[in-house]
Amino acid sequence: MTRLVYFAWVRERIGKGEEEIDLPSSVVTVDDLLNHLKTLGEEYETALQYPEVIRVALDMEHVEHDEPIGAAREIGIFPPMTGG
Repeated sequence: MTRLVYFAWVRERIGKGEEEIDLPSSVVTVDDLLNHLKTLGEEYETALQYPEVIRVALDMEHVEHDEPIGAAREIGIFPPMTGG
């Protein structure tokens, strides 16, 4: 099981702050994960419709979308961040 944690408007659109899921063996990279999540329902499709702006952290370390997920225990999914 992999723990997914959603933040800000990604959380609001999906309708939950976190969940644990079994990832299929075809999900190898962050990009694979985002594409897989979009197949889980309309709320995921809406939240992730622009994957190029989504930020992802594997075990609390921000990574690029081509990064292998490997044995990550927690994956954070964020909208773009701005300063203020």
